[in-house]
Parts: sequence; C-alpha cells; structure tokens
Amino acid sequence: MVNWLGVPTAAALLLSGCTGFSTDSERQAQARLTALSGKYRPGDRKATLPALGPSSPLQAFLRFAMLNQPRVEAAYYDYAVAVEGITVERSLPDPRLTFELDIQDVLTTVMPGIMTDVPWTSKLRIRADKASAESEAKLFAFAAAVLQAAFDLKRPYYQLHFLDERIRINRETLALMGELEQIARAQTEAGKVTLQDVLRTQIEQERLRVEIANLEDSRNPLLAKFKAALGLHGGQPNPPFPQRFESTPLDLTSERLFAKALAVNPRLKQMEAEIRMAEADIRLAHQSKSPDFNGGLEVDVKMSPAVWRPTFGITLPIWRDKIAAEIAAAQARKSAAHARLSAEQIQLAVEFADKSFMFREASRNQKLLTDSLLPKARQALEVARSGYSAGKTDFINLQEAARARLEFELAATDAGVNRELALAEVSLVIVGIAPSGTPMLKPSEVAAPNSIQPAKGRPSRH
Repeated sequence: MVNWLGVPTAAALLLSGCTGFSTDSERQAQARLTALSGKYRPGDRKATLPALGPSSPLQAFLRFAMLNQPRVEAAYYDYAVAVEGITVERSLPDPRLTFELDIQDVLTTVMPGIMTDVPWTSKLRIRADKASAESEAKLFAFAAAVLQAAFDLKRPYYQLHFLDERIRINRETLALMGELEQIARAQTEAGKVTLQDVLRTQIEQERLRVEIANLEDSRNPLLAKFKAALGLHGGQPNPPFPQRFESTPLDLTSERLFAKALAVNPRLKQMEAEIRMAEADIRLAHQSKSPDFNGGLEVDVKMSPAVWRPTFGITLPIWRDKIAAEIAAAQARKSAAHARLSAEQIQLAVEFADKSFMFREASRNQKLLTDSLLPKARQALEVARSGYSAGKTDFINLQEAARARLEFELAATDAGVNRELALAEVSLVIVGIAPSGTPMLKPSEVAAPNSIQPAKGRPSRH
C-alpha cells in the first residue's frame, strides 16, 4: 500500500535542500566581500598585527590601528551582514507543509499538502538590487571607519611629538633663566642693580617649572588617546611610541585635490549608494501594482484511489491610494537622499577650504617664525644679555627679550602641529587617500555604480 502521507513530506524535505538563483549584483557583492575579507579578516580571523617598537615606522602603527580598532571591526561585520542580506531578499518565501482533516463521527478526510507563495517575477530581483546598494553603502562606511581610525592615531601622534618640543623649549628657557639669575646675582653683589632683578628671575623660573610640570602631565591623556587609537584596552600594556617624526605627504596646492575628494570621499560614496537604494525602492513601490501568487497541492489519502487537489491564489492590488502612497514615499526618500548628498558635498567643500586655509596659515606662520622672527629674537636676546652684563640695559628689557624668544619658539611649535593636523585630516577624512597597507578595497575592486540621476518631483496620488 502506498504511503500517500509521505509524498508531501518527502517533497518538503527535498525542497529544504534547494538553493535559489543569485543575481548579478549579489555575485558582485559576494566577490567584494571575499576580496575584503582576504585583506581584513582572512579565514574570519584577525589579520596578523605588525610588531611595534620605538623604531617602527608610522605606517606600522597605522596598520596596527586599522586592523585592531573595534569600530572598524564593527563596520566590517555590518558590511558582511548587508551582503548576506542580499540572498535573503532575493529568495522565495519558505514553502508551507499543510495538513487538513475532516471529522464527523469518524475521520473521513486526511489531506496533507504543500503550499508556497510566489511574488511577482521582478520583485525579488529589485529587492536584491536594493540590498546590494545597501551593502555598497556599508562598504563605504567601512572605508570611512578605516580612514577615521588612521586619523585618530595620527592626531595624538603629532600632538605628542610637538608636546615634546614644547617641553624642550621650556626647559631651555628655564636653564636660560638660571643663567640670568647668576648674572643678576653678580650684578647685585657688585652694587650695580638691586635684589629685585634676582627675584624676577626666580619668579620666572617658578612659573616655568609649573608650566613644564603641566606639559609633562598632559602627556598622559594624549598617550591614552594614542593607545585607544591602536584599539588597545586599558588593561593591556602601554604601546611604544614611534621616535621618528613623519609628516603627511600631501600637496595641498594641487587644484585637482578637491575634485579627487568629490570623486573618492567615502562619505559621499556612501550617500550615492543610499540614492541607489532609494531608486530601487521606487521600482519596488511600482511593483505593488502587480499581483503575487500562491499555489499548492493537497492529496486526500483516505480516498481510494487518492484524490489530488491543486490550489492556486492571486492577490488583488486594488487599493490604488495605498500604492500611490508607497510610490510617493519612495520618491520622497530618494529626494531626501539627494538632498543629504548635496548637503554633504557643500559641507565637504567648507571643510576642505577651512583645512586648506589652516594649512596655508600655519605654513606661513612657521616660515615667518623660523626664517625671520626667531633668528632676530635670539639675536635681540644676546644683545640684551651683553648689555645687561655691561650695565647698559636694565633687566626688564632682558626679561622681555627672553620671553619674546620663548613665545616665538612656542608659536612655531603650534604652527607645526596645526599644519600636520590639517594635512592629516585633508588626506584621510576629506579626500580619502588610503595609507600604505590599508585593509580596504582598491577602486578597481569596487564595481562602478550606475550614475546618479537627479531627483524627480513628488508624483501625484490621484
């Protein structure tokens, strides 16, 4: 005797091992994920981190930070989730195993069966295209997180290097004031000046000692930021600090640099992908006008011979105002995405202009101080020092000359750190130039997206 109950069960078990048909966008996204995982998470394991030491180049510290920063890791797995979501969106709904009984005084009908829903033909492909665009947005969000991690390391790196320079300058000035105190004591003993000059040097030395202590203490929060930028927790050993100073190689005078920022900035690329998501939403909303189907097959195993009962259903998209609202909402989302992209482009131009000005201003100030003002300040200090020893200059003039030299040297240091921070931010955050060893896909490894079309007006709902 045939076991008719096993027929739909066997069919369900057979279907449970099926796979769907992938789309072109899904295959491209999977290829990108495979390429990226080979660089960032080979074998789904953390890539080998470079060994760090005081003599290690800055590039080694940058690579360590980009591979070890938890925010970058979170962005990577957000991207992986989005790529896997493409398969979910383009797949058919799971079939349903049904079981129907008719019971009067006795069991009269036993009808096992299998049912499935089938969306309109193009809906699954459009859903896959939308999910693919979302995965592209997540890919560029990952790139932005990588570049931000690099900048977060460079910022305390430059601040610490120039902090050491400020400490050195203050210590040299403290030593100078000690020498001036000895000169003032000699002049006092000779009866040429009063004790007031000695007291002035002592006051200045006390002020400088406190300033040096404050500067040395300020190393601790900067070192904590440097450690955090490397993705190291508080309980882990403190990392070494690179001894060699390396500037950011970037020509900010190039007229093509801003055009490159508009072309490759990851924030802009992410927003362009969001526009493609909105465009897919519009196409999907238009598909609401098309019906979906469902079908199935049941068999009455109590009948002899068995009776097969195929079923078929279709949705009726009759609520035209709802469909119009879906289309209008999708179009509004696209318009909003276009507006956000335009706003980000405007903001990027402002940031580029601001940082470019900061770079030029710092460069001019640094050149003025190192080439002109500082040599003259040092010469003025030596003249005042000789004049004071000879009794031709009072101590106030000597003290002012020493303070002027100190202020110019500190100003040159401030100009240096401002210049380097502006270069680093423009290079990494604004233009999006990846450092050597960056675990990111090259532009050639990212499929060229469709051109972004201007947003259209809100469609009529009537």
